[in-house]
Amino acid sequence: MMNKISWWRTNFGDDEIEHVVHSIRNKNISQGPVTKEFEKSLSDYLEIKHVIAVSNGSSAILIALMAVGIQPGDEVIIPNRTWIATAHAVHLLGAKVILVDTEENRPIIDASLIEEKVNSKTKAIIPVHMNGRSCDMSKIKEIANKNNLFVIEDAAQAIASRNSYGYLGTQSDIGCFSLSVAKTISTGQGGFAVTDDDLLANKIRAIRTHGVENVKEPKEWLMPGFNFRFTDICASIGIEQLKKLPERIKNLRHIYEVYERNLKDSPFQIIPVDLKSGEIPVYNEFLVKNRERWEEKLADSEIETRSFYPSINSAHYIGQAKEKFINSELFSKNGIYLPSGPDQKILSIKEVIRAINNIIL
Repeated sequence: MMNKISWWRTNFGDDEIEHVVHSIRNKNISQGPVTKEFEKSLSDYLEIKHVIAVSNGSSAILIALMAVGIQPGDEVIIPNRTWIATAHAVHLLGAKVILVDTEENRPIIDASLIEEKVNSKTKAIIPVHMNGRSCDMSKIKEIANKNNLFVIEDAAQAIASRNSYGYLGTQSDIGCFSLSVAKTISTGQGGFAVTDDDLLANKIRAIRTHGVENVKEPKEWLMPGFNFRFTDICASIGIEQLKKLPERIKNLRHIYEVYERNLKDSPFQIIPVDLKSGEIPVYNEFLVKNRERWEEKLADSEIETRSFYPSINSAHYIGQAKEKFINSELFSKNGIYLPSGPDQKILSIKEVIRAINNIIL
C-alpha cells in the first residue's frame, strides 16, 4: 500500500529556520525591522506602493472595511462562494452582507449580477479571486465608479495571479492577502493589505495598532483600532518563502496541467483556471457527482480530499437563506479538492489519477 497522500503539502526548510534563529538572536521578535523588510519585498514583487502586514487574511479584510468607513447599516456586496471570513468581516462591523451568485462555470462573483444589488445603502464591493481566478475587475470598477463605491479585493487565494491589468489584489482601493498554511507562500498564520492610496495606507497602519502608529509613545487616541500586528518571527519565514515563489508557481501550474490532461475522460470535471492569462491555481478543484462516495473510496486508497465548504447563504445569521443561488449550489454540492500544494510530488498526483481511473462506484 502506498503512503498516505495528504490533500495539501507545503514545506518549511532550513532557510526559514535559519532566518528565524537569526531574528531571535538579534531580538527581533515582535513587529519591527524584519516585518518592514518583508513588507518592502512584497511591495516590490506586487508593484504596489504600500503593503501592511497583519495577523491574518481575515484581519486584513476587517481592517480594510474599517479603513473605508463601513458602519452599521451599510451594505457590502460579496460573492456567495467565498470563505466565511469575507462575510464575517462585514457582519462583525454591523453592516449587511449582500450576496451575489457565481458565474456558471467558475466559483467567482458574476459581475453582471452586481448592479441590481446596488442601492443607497451600498458602500463597497468585495470581489473574491477564488483559487487565483480573476473576477471581472473592469466591470466591477465601472459599477463602483458609477455608484461611488469602494472596491476591496479578497485575494487571499491569489498571490502572484495576474490578469491583463496586472497582479490580482492590486486593482482596487485595497487588496487583502492571506499567509496561512494552505496558501502558495505561508508564515503559518498572517496576512497583509495593499494599496496605492497614501491616506488609506495610513489608516490601515493605525488600525493595526489600536488606532495609533506610534505604539510606544502614543500622544492621543485618534481612531478605533485593535491589535492586528504581525511579528518579525513570521516575517522571517515570509522573506524566505517569498524567495521560493517563482518555483512554487511553476510547480502549481505543472500539477494543474497533469490533472487536467489525465482526468479529462474521468467523472471528475476540472473547474478551469486560465493559466495563459496568468492565473495561478493554488488548489486543484473539481466537480464530481456522488462526491461523498468518491471521498470514501479515495480515503480507502490513503488519498485525502476535501469537500468544498458551504455557500455563504447557508449561514442563517447572514439573513439570505431563502434566496436562490443556482450556480453556487452546484459548487457547494459537487465541489471537491484533490491533493494540492506547491510541494506535492508529481508521483503522488499520478497515484491519485491512477486510483480515480481504477475506482468503480
